Amino acid sequence: MKTLLLLVSVFFSPLVRAQQLQFHYDFRHSIDPTQNRRNYATLVFEYFKSNDSTGSFLLKMQTDFSGENNNIGQLFLQVSKNLRYWRPPLYLSLTYSGGLGVAPPAYGYYLTNSFGIGVAYPFQWKGAWFSTSLVYRYNAFPKASHDPQLTFYFGKGFFQYKLMIAGSLVGWSENRNQGTDYTAGQQGKKIAFFGDPQLWLKIGKSVSLGSRINLYYHTLTSENRIQVYPTLALKTQF
Repeated sequence: MKTLLLLVSVFFSPLVRAQQLQFHYDFRHSIDPTQNRRNYATLVFEYFKSNDSTGSFLLKMQTDFSGENNNIGQLFLQVSKNLRYWRPPLYLSLTYSGGLGVAPPAYGYYLTNSFGIGVAYPFQWKGAWFSTSLVYRYNAFPKASHDPQLTFYFGKGFFQYKLMIAGSLVGWSENRNQGTDYTAGQQGKKIAFFGDPQLWLKIGKSVSLGSRINLYYHTLTSENRIQVYPTLALKTQF
């Protein structure tokens, strides 16, 4: 989701617009065949705009070609807006995510709408860029869930930015009973987690080769296990 472009822009550029397209091949079936029916390709588009200290905007769309015959199996949308019109270096953070998917043979499902409002704080340390945010998260399950969400972004360039490390870590809580037949009878909250650390090596003026490590806990399964799925990826910025 949000890469080093976001972090660098917040600190150094009065007006930045950036777009990138990423193509990933996900090896999750080869690594964990009992939980995943196939390996598949993913296409990611990101648009980012920053207006110096007054805020930033990010739009991310991800398409997973995980359906039968490599058709689209899932669409994900993420939008975030940070605002600041005051002196303290804290931003008002507004977030949205959601999407749609298809399970075989032809069963549709939602990626539940999630809305967030809170604060974000960007900072630098030893040549690296970071940003952390804490928001109130509303998950629009049939039985709505009201929870905190903590997000941490990081990024650092090496060798005049020919090598880049960036990514995000997101943790939140949500109701175990979400108002569905599958979760009926469950009680209390569960902790969920997602991370996407990335490594990119520039091989051209605007093209990079790299990998993203998808980390999940209580996101794809209700089992108490961490799932780790790497990709092989190509990225172009324009």
